[in-house]
Amino acid sequence: MTEAGEYLQARAKEIVQLADQTATDLKADQVISGTLALGAGESVGMQRIMTVLSQMIHDYPDIKLRLVSGNAAEMEAALKRGTIDFAVLMADRALDNYHHLQLPETERWGLVLRKDDPLAQKEAIAPSDLLGLPLLLSEQAVEEHRFQKWWGNLEKKLQIIGTYTLVFNAQLMVKQGQAYVLSFDDLIDNSNQSELTFRPLTPQLTETTSVIWKKNIVRSKVAELFIKRLSASLAD
Repeated sequence: MTEAGEYLQARAKEIVQLADQTATDLKADQVISGTLALGAGESVGMQRIMTVLSQMIHDYPDIKLRLVSGNAAEMEAALKRGTIDFAVLMADRALDNYHHLQLPETERWGLVLRKDDPLAQKEAIAPSDLLGLPLLLSEQAVEEHRFQKWWGNLEKKLQIIGTYTLVFNAQLMVKQGQAYVLSFDDLIDNSNQSELTFRPLTPQLTETTSVIWKKNIVRSKVAELFIKRLSASLAD
C-alpha cells in the first residue's frame, strides 16, 4: 500500500467509526444508550474514570465503551476530529479551548529499574544518578521538554537510547537489563513477584490529570451522564 493509501485507510476507519457512533447515539431516545468513546494514556487517574464508567454500564446496560490509547497529542487530535468524546491528558497543557475537569490524582515521575540494580538501594533518583544509563523516555515528555529543567545542563551527558508511547513494551527491556525507563508511578507491576521496582525522582516531578471535551457541540445522553457522574465523584 502506498503512503497515500495508508492515509486514506486510516481516515476511512475514523469516518466509519464516527458514522457508527453517531447513528448509535441518535437511537437513544427514552433509554440512555449509545457508545462513549474515551481516549487516554496510561494513568493512575484512569481508575476513577473506570469506576464511573463501570457504574454507568451497571445502571444502563445498553451503554457501550470504546477505549482508545495514545499520548496527549494523539488524543487531542482525535477529540478535534470528533472520533472520541473525551480525552484524558496527563500534562501541563493549555485547556482554554475545551471544557475540562481536573482530577485530584497526580502522576509522579520516576525511574523503572530492576530490583537487583544497585540504584534500587536509593530512595529517590537525582539527575546525576542517570549518567551512563541507557534511558528510554516518554515520547510525549521529550516533545514537551518535560525533563529540561529537572536535569538541567546534564542533558548532553545522558545516554538516551530511545522513546516509548506506552510503557508496557518499554519495561520488557528493563527486565532484560538493557534499559532504564522514566515513567509514571503505579504503571508497572512492582509486587514481590516482579523483577522491577520504581524510584521517584528528586526533586519531585509531577503531572496533573484532566478530562477534556469539546465546547459548543450537542452531546449525547451518555456523554452528559458521564460528565455528571465524574463531577459527582470529584465532589465526593
